[in-house]
Amino acid sequence: MPIVRTRCIWREEVALAFGEITRQVARVATSAFITGITGQDGSYLAEFLLKKGYHVHGLVRRASTDNLQRIRHLLDHEQLRLHHGDLTDGGGLTRMVADLKPDEVYNLAAQSHVKISFDTPDYTTDVTAVGAVRLLEAIRSAGIKTRYYQASSSEMFGKVSETPQTETTPFHPRSPYACAKLFAHWITINFREAYGQFGCSGILFNHESPRRGETFVTRKVSLAVA
Repeated sequence: MPIVRTRCIWREEVALAFGEITRQVARVATSAFITGITGQDGSYLAEFLLKKGYHVHGLVRRASTDNLQRIRHLLDHEQLRLHHGDLTDGGGLTRMVADLKPDEVYNLAAQSHVKISFDTPDYTTDVTAVGAVRLLEAIRSAGIKTRYYQASSSEMFGKVSETPQTETTPFHPRSPYACAKLFAHWITINFREAYGQFGCSGILFNHESPRRGETFVTRKVSLAVA
């Protein structure tokens, strides 16, 4: 009898422990909020994080034309949710971040065409530069310990003083887009130092894939050859 009772108690303890572990896993499941999820990098990042078991939230601009082609194969994934919004809408971003409380934020959205940035400098700055401020401020005002990633650009180096460039190479931006990216890069550092927020930047150089926008020269060439 003592053996039987011990085994029953052991089973109960295991069941309780397993239930507690399951509840803890459910509580700590990592969530990520991606701006620019419909772009080249955002779509690949969403794929990667979903495979790692993340709950992924993506910011999508309302458009009359189809802008979901890069993530169409992910739309039925049970751990992906899309939210309509825009980096120019500070109030909307603040409410969204406060509601979602993401563990990680990846700011990949931008008006990223250098030539077009000369035609639309105000818009480029509003989205690419001030948009980063709005996101960082949304995280700060929500009072959450979110890890923030800013997609910086090699365009910030502009008129380079050395080759190859390193983290200590001086910046010399030569377009409205590059200036906006440099502001976003430095404001990330500023929020980290001023408020103790987790913020980091990755300086991305030119990279190609079948999902790159067709307005870029390399894609025009590849499409012409195809």
